[in-house]
Amino acid sequence: ISVVQHSERPAPNFYLNTYKTKEEVLRAINEMTPAGGRSLNTGSALKFMKDTILSEPNGSRSALNVPQFLIVLAADRSVDNVKQPASDLKKEGVVPFGVGVKNADPEQIKTISQNPSLAFTVKEFSELKSILTLLSKTLTRYILKSKDIVFLLDDSDNTKDGFSAIKHFVKNIVETLYVRIALALYSNKTKIYFNLNDHSSKKAVLNAIRGLQHKGGKLRNTGAALKFVQEHLLKTSSGSRFLEKVPQILFLLTGGKSSDTVSSAAIDLKQGGALPFAIGMKNAEQGELQEIAFSSRFLFNLPEFGDLLSIQPEIAKFIQKDMQTELPSIVGKMHQI
Repeated sequence: ISVVQHSERPAPNFYLNTYKTKEEVLRAINEMTPAGGRSLNTGSALKFMKDTILSEPNGSRSALNVPQFLIVLAADRSVDNVKQPASDLKKEGVVPFGVGVKNADPEQIKTISQNPSLAFTVKEFSELKSILTLLSKTLTRYILKSKDIVFLLDDSDNTKDGFSAIKHFVKNIVETLYVRIALALYSNKTKIYFNLNDHSSKKAVLNAIRGLQHKGGKLRNTGAALKFVQEHLLKTSSGSRFLEKVPQILFLLTGGKSSDTVSSAAIDLKQGGALPFAIGMKNAEQGELQEIAFSSRFLFNLPEFGDLLSIQPEIAKFIQKDMQTELPSIVGKMHQI
């Protein structure tokens, strides 16, 4: 948590890395006094937030893909322009909430906010309590959207003709979400293409996916690949936020029966807290997919590689929900060969 007051110029009370406990933060807030000032330059304050407060030296963890939220409270119309600095903040991945009180300009509050649903206005300071619950719930929903997703792609010889469809599916999923992504390819062996903490922006992840090439391999060792994911990709050293209770989602995309057994590795993966989707295509074996999937509602078995695009919107829509409290009814649709 960081708190900054602003009028003519921004005045930090404390930075993101000043305090380590909630108790320390609350004590500092209780001891705050108004900084004062005659005019309100919210635009320059937004720029200060982007350049100074939300920077790594001052405690920002944006490089680790930790979501960045900003709650802006203003009681008057800003003298300077807020449109460009608000846009610059959003481009950096910051999600701003706007709260206007008294003489605040509702249009400026909307401009500052990520979208109109994150803009709140009240007439008096005493009414701030009335929006606290809604603001808290909205903020919580945004936080719960955070996920760690690993794509495990069948790179064996049999997927060569369908690899462009697999790649397109992965790209489409990533484009619709604000999540941390890792990707690995497997055939005879499993190889990491990038870890959960290798890329700090969606743009960097998409650029990496565009460069993805099919390598091939005679075997399809799915069991060994699942074990590899648990031992190497779903680790804090590789960027996993499992200890922070961030859902760990695995997408296995396979084009046929495994060359090795999958049972033990699949059980260990699920017992370790992962939520595997098993997506089979062409010659994938139904029973094997059932062993891998978190439940039958996480299982798709598609006749052709091209059918991946037909399930992508449903899966993306589900991931955007809170997987910790709601199991996916939409993923219950089984596609049988």
